[in-house]
Amino acid sequence: MQQIPGSLWTLVAGIVVTALSVWIGHNHTLLPEQASLQAPLVDGFFNIMFTIAIALFLVVEGTILVFLVKYRRRRGDDTDGLPVEGNVPLEIFWTAIPSVIVIGLGIYSVDVFNQMGGFEPGNHPHSPAHVASGSAIAATLNNTAESKTAPSIGIGARNSQSKPADLVVNVTGMQFAWIFEYPNSGVTTGELHVPIGADVQLNLSAQDVIHAFWVPQFRLKQDALPGIPTELRFTATKTGTYPVVCAELCGGYHGSMRSQVIVHTPAEYDSWLKESQVAQKPDLHQAVAVNPADLSTSEFLAPHIQHLGVSATTLESIVKGQ
Repeated sequence: MQQIPGSLWTLVAGIVVTALSVWIGHNHTLLPEQASLQAPLVDGFFNIMFTIAIALFLVVEGTILVFLVKYRRRRGDDTDGLPVEGNVPLEIFWTAIPSVIVIGLGIYSVDVFNQMGGFEPGNHPHSPAHVASGSAIAATLNNTAESKTAPSIGIGARNSQSKPADLVVNVTGMQFAWIFEYPNSGVTTGELHVPIGADVQLNLSAQDVIHAFWVPQFRLKQDALPGIPTELRFTATKTGTYPVVCAELCGGYHGSMRSQVIVHTPAEYDSWLKESQVAQKPDLHQAVAVNPADLSTSEFLAPHIQHLGVSATTLESIVKGQ
């Protein structure tokens, strides 16, 4: 019986390993659901890395198992093994292949980061346009007003130069909470509300130590730095409630520094915004703390005069005639 050549076994093993790696790399359940426009970019990169990792695992562990069986010590064989000092072609091979993989993944990751708007050399605080003396840097870090107007760095900072966002939210991290301020509407909350499909820009800052704003379902994470404004820009693609986690060790209660981002439909977001604006008015007690049962008929109907299409005099005469 003719023996099957080793090159054919290698070819078959390569086909099997490739097929298994590609299938596992694209059919795993390791990541949470995608809920932003940026998530597929990150997931595509992760799937490629996971596919390569699976292939390397199968090749290395498979080779170990084959060698354990093929080159095991036979009963009664007490001779020494063959002296092997090295194999230059093999060493070149296992050095070159990982090098190509690492360089390729590095280029791919740069492209993904660039597509997400993470690169803007002109905005980097260490670029020549922003180099300053030590006293100027100290003054900038100590001046809150100046730091808020300084160029931002972070994912999406490049897009801010060409296209304004649909919604801007100022996010402040502090031990141990997130505060969300909507500057165009005067609303401040402890959770983030955004409409689906809107281009959202988060202006991040920190009051004390470094924090990291992370939404796993959005595949986005950005540090909030004391004295240095950072930015995070995203577009939510699925309604729902998603956790906001601080991913930077910031103190004893770091684990409890959590909030949530709620993605609404446009109509639901408009309704929430109007309700929040009413709830945060200075004369809130006059707006919501009045029991209608304690009001007279004319007092109860007074706010609705315009909708009824009658004057105050007519309303008073109608009430008196009852």
